[in-house]
Amino acid sequence: MAASLPLASSRLETAVDAPASAVSWGAIVAGGAAAAALSLILLILGAGLGLTSLSPYGGQGASAMALGFSAIVWVMVTQALASGMGGYLAGRLRTRWAGVQGDEVFFRDTAHGFLAWAFATLATAALLTSAIGSVVGGAVKAGATVAGSAATAAVAGAVQGEGEGAGQGPAAYFIDSMFRRPAGPAQAGEIAPAGPVPAAEVARILAQAGQDKPLAPEDQRYLGQLVAERTGLPPQEAEQRVADTVARMQTKAREAEAAAREAADKARKAGITATLWLFVSMLLGAFCASLAATWGGRERDA
Repeated sequence: MAASLPLASSRLETAVDAPASAVSWGAIVAGGAAAAALSLILLILGAGLGLTSLSPYGGQGASAMALGFSAIVWVMVTQALASGMGGYLAGRLRTRWAGVQGDEVFFRDTAHGFLAWAFATLATAALLTSAIGSVVGGAVKAGATVAGSAATAAVAGAVQGEGEGAGQGPAAYFIDSMFRRPAGPAQAGEIAPAGPVPAAEVARILAQAGQDKPLAPEDQRYLGQLVAERTGLPPQEAEQRVADTVARMQTKAREAEAAAREAADKARKAGITATLWLFVSMLLGAFCASLAATWGGRERDA
């Protein structure tokens, strides 16, 4: 019995000196909260500085390329400073380990810094889910919505139903030009009024042509008759005017689709660039947090 007492005492002393866990969650949460708060402050400051560089007057203020480069640099600086501060606090505030080798202490400090960065990143992502989703998914949605909807907007935009508001879309100008009377008061005075122009019906007929198909012969003859009745033009000239108007509308629709596809492609490339730089900045933040945690751990053990 007396011989076993020193052994029990030494075991109790070892249990008291050694911490129950190698992870100090209190230090990790404190460091992560500090990193998230500092990151928010720096992002607000960067947004304010960016707004000061904008100008409502053309040709003044920073260019889009300069603003984009400045935003990338500021995000990198924000990640480095905020993550470094959080990692340093996580390493400095952790529980001091007794009887642990230096390599193990270095690993644990690095892990504490990384976990503090992970906690701050997850907390920020939970608060800014919509913003992050718009950055990552904006490039995918742009090509599907912008280019697809603009393909037929210039041709079928005037089809809005009967009555008030009919023919007020993008094709309204072409319909008006189709039924425009010839210039000259003498010719205009000889034309008997034939009632209002059926804009909605004409728009629906023109929408059947799309971007590259000609009008059906019966549709072109019918529109030619309407144009001839309201303008006094000969039937052949009226049908030619209808054909010319359809050709101009299709050219306008192709130009609108090309512009929409170009804009969608630019949005896609911008989204990809922003996502890649965001990934790089997050890697930089993880590295700075882990490195700063080792500095804080050495200060704590000094």
